[in-house]
Amino acid sequence: MKTIDSMGLKMCRYQAALFTRSIDETECSSGVFIRRFMNSELAQRIDNSGGVFDSLDVSDAINEIETQYGKCAYGKEKYSPDEMHWIGYLYRYWAYFSGMSSKQIYKIVKPGKLKQLYYPYHSLDPMQAIERIKEETDAAAFDFGNIERGVEILRKIRNRPPHR
Repeated sequence: MKTIDSMGLKMCRYQAALFTRSIDETECSSGVFIRRFMNSELAQRIDNSGGVFDSLDVSDAINEIETQYGKCAYGKEKYSPDEMHWIGYLYRYWAYFSGMSSKQIYKIVKPGKLKQLYYPYHSLDPMQAIERIKEETDAAAFDFGNIERGVEILRKIRNRPPHR
């Protein structure tokens, strides 16, 4: 885990702005946009290098996501700008400090759950909000590092010669 620094905060603000702008610039529901973004090549690049967002305008980022997945008018529910801002900021904050990918975090907590938690948690420090969300969702069960280590151990055991 790393601490949040100025680069991390810039990334959080960028993703928050991206999520907020998606309300007006996409036809799909907010949940669909978030799912597409969190699983997109763009999110993966931001996860891996971070600096990609500096050169990419928010509207261009939305176009990139729509190019990857195609335009879509699926779903009707648009979240409020404040909810989208908080959700985008929180997802990036979580990814940045934990080192987990956007896909992994999306598997832990879906946007509908974050929308429900907006009012009780939006005024908390992001780290406090994340800790509470992890407690509620039993995010410890999603510790992907432990899962990967467990799989590696099972592979080693399976490839051992039998005892005689």
